[in-house]
This record gives sequence, C-alpha cells and structure tokens, in this order.
Amino acid sequence: MEVPTHRTLDAATLATWPLPALDSDADKEERGRILVLAGSREIAGAVLLAAMAALRVGAGKLAIATPASVAPHIAVAMPEARVIALPETPSGGLHMDGIALLRQVLEGADALVAGPGLMDEAASCAFITTLLPLVAGTPVVLDALAINAVRAHAAFGQPILLTPHAGEMAHLLDISKQAVCADPQAAALAAARRWNASVALKGATTWLATPEGTLWRHQGGNAGLATSGSGDTLAGAIAGLAARGAALEQACAWGVVLHAQAGERLAVRLGPVGYLARELPLEMLAALTALQA
Repeated sequence: MEVPTHRTLDAATLATWPLPALDSDADKEERGRILVLAGSREIAGAVLLAAMAALRVGAGKLAIATPASVAPHIAVAMPEARVIALPETPSGGLHMDGIALLRQVLEGADALVAGPGLMDEAASCAFITTLLPLVAGTPVVLDALAINAVRAHAAFGQPILLTPHAGEMAHLLDISKQAVCADPQAAALAAARRWNASVALKGATTWLATPEGTLWRHQGGNAGLATSGSGDTLAGAIAGLAARGAALEQACAWGVVLHAQAGERLAVRLGPVGYLARELPLEMLAALTALQA
C-alpha cells in the first residue's frame, strides 16, 4: 500500500522547529495559563497525570476543573493548582450547571485539555460541546472520552487537536479498528479534514495530520508506554506546550517526541516495561531540557 507523502518527526526535526522562547524573567502568567478539564470518581488520577505533565513542560499557571466528588482530593494532591469543583450527573459525568462556574477561568486560559478520566459519555460530551464556543480562540486538546464530542460536530473553526488511539479513531470514523490499523495515515488525514482539526493517531507509530494535508510520522518510544495513564500525560504535555505559545501542530509534535523520549529514558533506568505513567512527566522535563540545550 502506498504511503502518502509524509515528514519524519524526531529530535532532528525539532531542532529546526524551536519552541517560542521564554524570557528568563517571565512570570507564571507569561508562561501560559492552562485549564485541565478531567477526572471522575473512578478515574481521578488522570487529572493529576495530565496536570503534572503540563507543568513539567513549562506551563506557568494551572487550573483544574473536575467533578465535585473528587475535587477536594485533587486539591490536596496537586497543591500547585486552582481546583474548581463541578456538579456531576448520577453516572459521574459533567453536569451542564458547571458551565457557569468556568466562564471566568476560560476567559483567561491560554490552552485547554479536556477528556482524561471523564465518565458518562453523553453528559460529558454535551458539556464539552457547549463549552467549546466559549474558548473559540484558545488551543484545545480533546483526549479520551472528550474526542467523541466531535462526532455530531461540523468542521471546527477554532484550533482543535484530537488524540485518539486506534480504537477511538475507529469509533470516531465509524469504521473497524482493523481498518484503522491497516491504513492509519489515511484515517488520521480523513479525521483531520472532516473536522478541520489536527489529529494525532497514537500507536507504536504515531501519525500527526493537519486539515491542510500535512502528515508527520513518528516512530520511537517502547512497549512500556502502552500503560494506564500514558495518554493522559501526553495530552497534558501537548496542552502545556500550547499554553506556552506553541501552535497546536508544533505543541503536538514536541509532545509526541518528549513522551517517547521519556519512555526511552525510563526503559534504560528501570526496564522496558513496568515503569508508571506518573514517572513520565519528570522524564519529559529532562528530555525537553536536553533538546533545548
């Protein structure tokens, strides 16, 4: 099968595509404000993984919006964050009444990541669909359950990144997972064009597609990255880089490489499998420091 023209995404590519510079005396506001909309009573830890990754790649100010049942625990576990407790549905999803609680923080956000650990697909997707017009000019990363919010959506007119794995992409496009795995680059491009969004189709080989037809191929990392919470750290890192001022395509490219290099570093230190997603953000920081040296 002929592979569409694509570019290689690796450390050498990033060397020619530097992140926006930060002043040495930049305060936390100038380094970017990020909102993490995530978590549920069953998957509260996803909030912490995404939020920690966002801070480790350099975002300056963190707000977390999470269901009220877990908000106090998140506030203690993540003392760096402002935590907003959102009303939830009986099934643990986001209740529409929470929109009003977020208006002020949304106005000041430089990036939003939504989806890690959310429950009740119907309610949470309706919540996110209502929320998106309130952040029309803000880079948004939709991950995990939040990706499904686009299924009933027309093409976006705002900066959106979708981060599905093969199963999520199959659900998004109403095709089989086998079809996605057989031609992942075509699936990524189809979703990017359909929703006018950037798409990172995650896997051992990750494909990054843009609505204009640009296609990036990244191969790296190791089997240890296929672990619970790994995708949450990637989504958080991408949003953190976007909060710092990188365009979504660039933030995604850097996030994918940093995530893979973090896995490679942990494999050398601990072993090829068995390291934990919570260990990735600190290694992302080390990889980022090395790439920018």
